[in-house]
Amino acid sequence: MASIFSSIFSMFSGGEKAASAPAGVKSEPQAYGDCTIFAEPQKEGGQYRLAGRIEKTVGDEVLVRSFIRADMFSSTDDAVECTVRKAQQIIDQHGPSLFSDGAKTRQV
Repeated sequence: MASIFSSIFSMFSGGEKAASAPAGVKSEPQAYGDCTIFAEPQKEGGQYRLAGRIEKTVGDEVLVRSFIRADMFSSTDDAVECTVRKAQQIIDQHGPSLFSDGAKTRQV
């Protein structure tokens, strides 16, 4: 009985937010040019959404560009593979302008 009340209380107090946040899949970072690609597909239901981040070290700072796309995959391997390809495409298309604004983090 006490667990029911604590569950209800945690729903209203925000105690279970971490459990409701999309779970991500971690993979090994991939070097591409002078950037590092982190494939981090997000689990949504029984599928994985293409998501990741691109990092570049400029001086003493690490600049981060995050991205999420609508593409969904049924396997983590496919999601990671396509996330890396998408990140490479973003790097190739934007070139030096991807990090030229100097913002520490932003979406692309």
